[in-house]
Amino acid sequence: MAQIELEGIERTFSLGNTTVRALSTINVAIEKGEYVAIMGPSGSGKSTLLNLLGMLDRPDAGHYRLEGRDVTTLSADELAAVRRQRIGFVFQSFHLVPRLTAAENIALPLVLAGAPSDARERRVKSVLAQVGLASRADHRPDELSGGQRQRIAIARAIIMNPAMLLADEPTGNLDRHTGKEVTELLESLNAAGTTLLIVTHDPAMGSRARRRLMMTDGVLNDDKGKTA
Repeated sequence: MAQIELEGIERTFSLGNTTVRALSTINVAIEKGEYVAIMGPSGSGKSTLLNLLGMLDRPDAGHYRLEGRDVTTLSADELAAVRRQRIGFVFQSFHLVPRLTAAENIALPLVLAGAPSDARERRVKSVLAQVGLASRADHRPDELSGGQRQRIAIARAIIMNPAMLLADEPTGNLDRHTGKEVTELLESLNAAGTTLLIVTHDPAMGSRARRRLMMTDGVLNDDKGKTA
Protein backbone atom coordinates (compact mmCIF):
# COMPACT_ATOMS: atom_id res chain seq x y z
CA MET A 1 0.00 0.00 0.00
CA ALA A 2 1.38 3.39 -1.04
CA GLN A 3 1.63 6.09 1.61
CA ILE A 4 -0.10 8.60 -0.70
CA GLU A 5 -2.64 7.68 -3.36
CA LEU A 6 -4.40 10.27 -5.51
CA GLU A 7 -7.15 9.02 -7.79
CA GLY A 8 -8.96 11.23 -10.28
CA ILE A 9 -8.24 14.45 -8.38
CA GLU A 10 -9.89 17.56 -9.80
CA ARG A 11 -9.73 21.14 -8.50
CA THR A 12 -11.33 24.20 -10.08
CA PHE A 13 -11.52 27.85 -9.08
CA SER A 14 -13.90 30.58 -10.20
CA LEU A 15 -12.41 33.91 -11.30
CA GLY A 16 -15.35 36.15 -12.08
CA ASN A 17 -17.24 34.42 -14.86
CA THR A 18 -14.31 32.18 -15.70
CA THR A 19 -13.69 28.69 -14.34
CA VAL A 20 -10.03 27.76 -14.00
CA ARG A 21 -9.13 24.09 -13.81
CA ALA A 22 -6.16 24.08 -11.43
CA LEU A 23 -5.84 20.28 -11.31
CA SER A 24 -7.19 17.84 -13.87
CA THR A 25 -7.48 14.06 -13.35
CA ILE A 26 -4.42 13.67 -11.13
CA ASN A 27 -3.52 10.03 -10.53
CA VAL A 28 -0.34 9.30 -8.61
CA ALA A 29 0.97 7.04 -5.84
CA ILE A 30 3.93 7.87 -3.59
CA GLU A 31 5.62 5.34 -1.35
CA LYS A 32 6.83 5.96 2.18
CA GLY A 33 10.31 7.44 2.27
CA GLU A 34 10.31 8.80 -1.28
CA TYR A 35 11.96 12.11 -2.22
CA VAL A 36 9.77 13.82 -4.80
CA ALA A 37 10.04 17.21 -6.51
CA ILE A 38 6.87 18.75 -7.96
CA MET A 39 7.92 20.95 -10.86
CA GLY A 40 6.47 23.08 -13.63
CA PRO A 41 5.99 26.71 -14.69
CA SER A 42 4.04 29.28 -12.67
CA GLY A 43 0.34 28.48 -12.74
CA SER A 44 0.90 24.80 -13.50
CA GLY A 45 -0.85 23.63 -10.31
CA LYS A 46 2.19 22.75 -8.19
CA SER A 47 1.19 24.64 -5.06
CA THR A 48 -2.47 23.64 -5.47
CA LEU A 49 -1.37 20.00 -5.48
CA LEU A 50 0.83 20.54 -2.43
CA ASN A 51 -2.05 22.23 -0.57
CA LEU A 52 -4.27 19.25 -1.33
CA LEU A 53 -1.59 16.82 -0.15
CA GLY A 54 -1.31 18.85 3.06
CA MET A 55 -5.10 18.90 3.44
CA LEU A 56 -5.14 22.70 3.45
CA ASP A 57 -7.60 22.43 0.57
CA ARG A 58 -10.10 19.84 -0.65
CA PRO A 59 -10.49 18.46 -4.18
CA ASP A 60 -13.73 18.96 -6.09
CA ALA A 61 -13.64 15.34 -7.24
CA GLY A 62 -11.52 12.23 -6.76
CA HIS A 63 -10.02 10.49 -3.76
CA TYR A 64 -6.93 11.13 -1.63
CA ARG A 65 -5.80 8.21 0.52
CA LEU A 66 -3.12 8.83 3.13
CA GLU A 67 -1.74 5.64 4.64
CA GLY A 68 -4.82 3.81 3.37
CA ARG A 69 -7.34 6.28 4.80
CA ASP A 70 -9.56 8.27 2.44
CA VAL A 71 -9.04 11.75 3.88
CA THR A 72 -11.44 13.36 1.38
CA THR A 73 -14.27 12.05 3.58
CA LEU A 74 -13.02 13.59 6.85
CA SER A 75 -14.51 16.53 8.73
CA ALA A 76 -12.55 19.75 9.22
CA ASP A 77 -11.62 18.74 12.77
CA GLU A 78 -10.50 15.29 11.65
CA LEU A 79 -8.40 16.81 8.87
CA ALA A 80 -6.76 19.17 11.37
CA ALA A 81 -5.85 16.23 13.61
CA VAL A 82 -4.30 14.28 10.73
CA ARG A 83 -2.33 17.35 9.60
CA ARG A 84 -1.01 17.93 13.09
CA GLN A 85 0.02 14.32 13.65
CA ARG A 86 1.25 13.19 10.22
CA ILE A 87 2.36 16.20 8.14
CA GLY A 88 5.05 18.85 8.51
CA PHE A 89 5.04 22.05 6.42
CA VAL A 90 7.98 24.20 5.31
CA PHE A 91 7.22 27.45 3.45
CA GLN A 92 9.31 29.93 1.48
CA SER A 93 8.44 32.77 3.89
CA PHE A 94 9.14 30.85 7.13
CA HIS A 95 5.87 31.90 8.87
CA LEU A 96 7.49 32.28 12.29
CA VAL A 97 5.73 34.28 15.02
CA PRO A 98 7.86 37.45 15.46
CA ARG A 99 7.30 37.90 19.20
CA LEU A 100 8.20 34.30 20.09
CA THR A 101 11.69 32.92 20.54
CA ALA A 102 13.03 30.15 18.32
CA ALA A 103 12.25 27.57 20.99
CA GLU A 104 8.72 28.92 21.48
CA ASN A 105 8.07 28.88 17.71
CA ILE A 106 9.22 25.27 17.49
CA ALA A 107 7.07 24.27 20.46
CA LEU A 108 3.81 25.62 18.98
CA PRO A 109 2.58 22.29 17.53
CA LEU A 110 3.25 20.59 20.86
CA VAL A 111 1.34 23.32 22.70
CA LEU A 112 -1.62 22.87 20.35
CA ALA A 113 -1.45 19.11 20.91
CA GLY A 114 -1.57 19.60 24.69
CA ALA A 115 1.86 18.11 25.41
CA PRO A 116 3.09 18.73 29.00
CA SER A 117 5.73 21.43 29.42
CA ASP A 118 8.56 19.11 30.48
CA ALA A 119 8.02 16.89 27.43
CA ARG A 120 7.87 19.97 25.19
CA GLU A 121 11.15 21.28 26.60
CA ARG A 122 12.95 17.98 26.03
CA ARG A 123 11.66 17.59 22.49
CA VAL A 124 12.42 21.21 21.51
CA LYS A 125 15.95 20.91 22.85
CA SER A 126 16.49 17.71 20.85
CA VAL A 127 15.16 19.20 17.60
CA LEU A 128 17.16 22.42 18.01
CA ALA A 129 20.29 20.31 18.25
CA GLN A 130 19.20 18.29 15.21
CA VAL A 131 19.03 21.43 13.05
CA GLY A 132 22.26 22.83 14.51
CA LEU A 133 20.76 25.80 16.37
CA ALA A 134 20.91 24.83 20.05
CA SER A 135 22.66 28.13 20.80
CA ARG A 136 19.84 30.17 19.22
CA ALA A 137 16.94 28.87 21.34
CA ASP A 138 16.23 32.24 22.99
CA HIS A 139 16.61 34.38 19.87
CA ARG A 140 13.59 35.89 18.15
CA PRO A 141 13.21 35.67 14.34
CA ASP A 142 14.53 39.22 13.73
CA GLU A 143 17.74 38.18 15.50
CA LEU A 144 18.32 35.26 13.11
CA SER A 145 19.61 35.04 9.54
CA GLY A 146 17.36 33.80 6.75
CA GLY A 147 18.97 30.38 6.84
CA GLN A 148 18.57 30.15 10.61
CA ARG A 149 14.90 31.14 10.35
CA GLN A 150 14.30 28.42 7.79
CA ARG A 151 16.05 25.89 10.03
CA ILE A 152 13.76 26.93 12.88
CA ALA A 153 10.78 26.53 10.55
CA ILE A 154 11.99 23.03 9.64
CA ALA A 155 12.46 22.21 13.32
CA ARG A 156 8.87 23.28 13.96
CA ALA A 157 7.74 21.13 11.02
CA ILE A 158 9.38 17.98 12.41
CA ILE A 159 8.61 18.49 16.12
CA MET A 160 5.65 16.06 15.92
CA ASN A 161 7.69 13.39 14.06
CA PRO A 162 5.55 13.66 10.90
CA ALA A 163 5.32 10.88 8.33
CA MET A 164 5.91 13.37 5.54
CA LEU A 165 7.32 16.84 4.96
CA LEU A 166 5.78 19.18 2.39
CA ALA A 167 8.07 22.04 1.35
CA ASP A 168 6.94 24.92 -0.92
CA GLU A 169 9.97 26.66 -2.46
CA PRO A 170 11.91 26.19 0.82
CA THR A 171 15.06 27.89 -0.50
CA GLY A 172 13.31 30.64 -2.48
CA ASN A 173 14.27 33.42 -0.02
CA LEU A 174 17.81 32.20 0.59
CA ASP A 175 21.17 32.75 -1.10
CA ARG A 176 22.67 29.78 -2.94
CA HIS A 177 25.03 28.69 -0.16
CA THR A 178 22.38 28.89 2.57
CA GLY A 179 19.85 27.24 0.26
CA LYS A 180 22.21 24.31 -0.21
CA GLU A 181 22.55 23.92 3.56
CA VAL A 182 18.76 23.92 4.01
CA THR A 183 18.34 21.43 1.16
CA GLU A 184 20.90 19.12 2.74
CA LEU A 185 19.06 19.33 6.06
CA LEU A 186 15.78 18.35 4.38
CA GLU A 187 17.55 15.51 2.57
CA SER A 188 19.01 14.22 5.84
CA LEU A 189 15.48 13.99 7.24
CA ASN A 190 14.42 12.08 4.14
CA ALA A 191 17.41 9.75 4.51
CA ALA A 192 16.17 9.01 8.04
CA GLY A 193 12.84 7.82 6.61
CA THR A 194 10.59 10.88 6.29
CA THR A 195 8.77 11.20 2.97
CA LEU A 196 9.83 14.51 1.35
CA LEU A 197 7.81 16.38 -1.28
CA ILE A 198 9.20 19.69 -2.54
CA VAL A 199 7.60 22.24 -4.87
CA THR A 200 10.36 24.08 -6.72
CA HIS A 201 11.02 26.21 -9.80
CA ASP A 202 14.74 25.52 -9.45
CA PRO A 203 15.98 22.82 -11.86
CA ALA A 204 19.09 22.29 -9.76
CA MET A 205 17.05 21.59 -6.64
CA GLY A 206 14.58 19.46 -8.58
CA SER A 207 17.38 17.36 -10.03
CA ARG A 208 18.43 16.32 -6.52
CA ALA A 209 15.11 14.54 -5.95
CA ARG A 210 14.92 10.87 -6.88
CA ARG A 211 11.54 11.43 -8.55
CA ARG A 212 10.10 14.45 -10.36
CA LEU A 213 6.43 15.09 -11.06
CA MET A 214 6.24 17.49 -14.01
CA MET A 215 3.09 19.62 -14.29
CA THR A 216 1.63 21.90 -16.96
CA ASP A 217 -1.78 23.61 -16.84
CA GLY A 218 -3.02 21.45 -13.97
CA VAL A 219 -2.05 18.20 -15.66
CA LEU A 220 0.57 15.76 -14.41
CA ASN A 221 2.28 15.11 -17.74
CA ASP A 222 5.47 13.33 -16.71
CA ASP A 223 6.70 11.24 -13.81
CA LYS A 224 10.48 11.05 -13.98
CA GLY A 225 12.37 8.57 -11.85
CA LYS A 226 9.34 6.55 -10.78
CA THR A 227 10.36 3.04 -9.77
CA ALA A 228 8.36 0.03 -10.83
